[in-house]
Amino acid sequence: MSLSLNFSPQPFIASQSCRVPFHRFKHASVLSPSQRRLSPDPICATDPHHEQQRININPADKETALKIRSSPGLSSGDHLVLDTTLPAGLRQELMPKHVGLILDGNRRWARSKSLPVISGYEAGIRSWILLLELCWKWGIKVLSGFAFSTENWGRPKEEVGFLMGLLERTLRDEMRTFMRKNIRVSVIGDVSALPSSLQEAIVEAEEATRNNGGLQLIIAMSYSGQYDIVQACRQIAVKVKDGFIDPQDVSKSLIEQELQTKLTEFPCPDIIIRTSNEHRLSNYFLWQAAYSELYFAPQLLPDFGEAEFVEALVCFQKRNRRFGST
Repeated sequence: MSLSLNFSPQPFIASQSCRVPFHRFKHASVLSPSQRRLSPDPICATDPHHEQQRININPADKETALKIRSSPGLSSGDHLVLDTTLPAGLRQELMPKHVGLILDGNRRWARSKSLPVISGYEAGIRSWILLLELCWKWGIKVLSGFAFSTENWGRPKEEVGFLMGLLERTLRDEMRTFMRKNIRVSVIGDVSALPSSLQEAIVEAEEATRNNGGLQLIIAMSYSGQYDIVQACRQIAVKVKDGFIDPQDVSKSLIEQELQTKLTEFPCPDIIIRTSNEHRLSNYFLWQAAYSELYFAPQLLPDFGEAEFVEALVCFQKRNRRFGST
């Protein structure tokens, strides 16, 4: 028995065995209890003693995209359980654990379409959310994004203000998604430099998702890779001064314990993707990127979607990562 489902405009993400909230979707065809009993295929399974109804979907075709829309007969607390596979050309055992993104090209995208700059940022956020969903769906452990650098404070005040507000709204609007998809949110950078309302949204997101054990989303705001190393050295210098460690004990691992990425199990990206065809790191993860594979995409961020992401991951999986050995 085949199952054909139509996606909503925003594709969602599912790990190989995960729960997806119905509230994200607009319609779903769900069999009645009698139909479920008569159906020879285990598409739907309902536990009458449980508050949740779940749908198990096992696509036969690896290229079949699962896009499900909510049903009026189900409550917002219901979940889907999906078994999905990677797109053609990707191998699970070669998937990166940490994907780093340098989010670039929003302003150029807007100008190329004679739109205000803020429209570019809004389009870029939509692309970022799509990539977050794809990482969650495909079992990637960490997604980090360079959202705002310390150098970006030099941009026009109105533009910066809009971007700060957009980041705040996104954190608040996506909170239900973070919780239902078991996503942990972490923010690094000089958070004290951010507007107070954005700081509050960051604290709320980090506290609410602290115990989530799925994908970790790391957002770099007012971040500088150079300063990250400087502040780590300062922390170590204080410990040396206070006699907690000896100078000869300073090591690579000790420095990494003081970097802001110490909050994740996988601090070093396996691949860093930069959109907009710029071939540089721009002060992002200078220490952590020592052995990261670099991928420079020609597309501007709003144009970087699922197909482009798959292409980047396929390229990554074809590379021979030797880490300095022969």
